[in-house]
Amino acid sequence: MLEAGIKGYQELTVTEGDTAKAHKSGTLDVLATPRMAALMEETAWRSVAGELEEGMGTVGIKLDLGHLAPTPVGMKVWCESLLTGVDGRKLTFSITVFDGAGKIGEGLHERFIIEETKFQAKADKKKQA
Repeated sequence: MLEAGIKGYQELTVTEGDTAKAHKSGTLDVLATPRMAALMEETAWRSVAGELEEGMGTVGIKLDLGHLAPTPVGMKVWCESLLTGVDGRKLTFSITVFDGAGKIGEGLHERFIIEETKFQAKADKKKQA
């Protein structure tokens, strides 16, 4: 069973593909907010994936973030997550993102534990409607 306190860590070096220009969220060659959001989600789900039963996974249900400072192409960023709450199948994470100059982002993220095959089947049924 999952318990609060699980930590996660992911890093990346900002490339042209990670920029606001590439993600169409702006015109600059700096880390895009959508890319930072994806890094936050990845850090959270990976941190608990190994603790789940076979066939189980998590899906993001809420992300409240602040993008506090720009990061240029070529600079490394890293993300740290902390599982702060477990309420049944709902998981709550506190997440912080840094670059070499300091904190660039922070947020709260919620994920829900799901049975992957059942969840995918439910989503696929939407195509038949």
